[in-house]
Amino acid sequence: MYVKKESAIQDIMKNFSEFANLILHQLDLLETVVNTGKVELPQDIVAEIKKNEAKLDKLEVKISDKIVNTISLHHPMASDLRKLMACYRMTINLERIGDLIYNIVNFIGKIKEPDIYAGLADVISNMLISSVNMVEKALISFTNEDKEYAIWTIKNDVVVNEMNRKLLKKNISKGDYNKETQRMLLSFINLHGVISDIERIADHATNIAEASIYSLEGTDLRHKDIKSEDEVPKK
Repeated sequence: MYVKKESAIQDIMKNFSEFANLILHQLDLLETVVNTGKVELPQDIVAEIKKNEAKLDKLEVKISDKIVNTISLHHPMASDLRKLMACYRMTINLERIGDLIYNIVNFIGKIKEPDIYAGLADVISNMLISSVNMVEKALISFTNEDKEYAIWTIKNDVVVNEMNRKLLKKNISKGDYNKETQRMLLSFINLHGVISDIERIADHATNIAEASIYSLEGTDLRHKDIKSEDEVPKK
């Protein structure tokens, strides 16, 4: 029983490592896209990001199912259980990062003012580098059991967010834009913050609803579209 439990946990960690490394690769690809400073995206990289996103979706469900099965079949003790639940939570958050990478690439491709984007490319690149560094350190904390890296990441969250905001405002203020364009860009920063936070509330509500259905019926709705009212599980 002990051997089977250890084997199951090792298998989960192997899948998690594959999942995390693929996310880091996606972040590298995103950095390549952002560093061009252009809205005309390298189509080979876009295609790879899209292909990897599909892999990530499948891996996330696979890891989650294995964690549930391991807990129910092997009844891991406290330390193993904490590790599995941490892995589960990290997998969910990494998958959300994967979604954001895909969304950012799509947003860049839809930008209609390439000159404005080019003028902000450096500061956007710096923001991305800071965020990627946080992801990397958070993962190192888990894989190397290094608490200090985790503490560093948590403390730097607010610092990095504020730094990014100030860098963007400073860049806009010093940029070669007329006053009207500057006002428009600065207003957009604040408006985007409002929209993003509201959107995240809706995302979390969806996650809660999906978890509720999974708890009630064992049906995993992640990465599936509910196309009609007939497909919604009944009470």
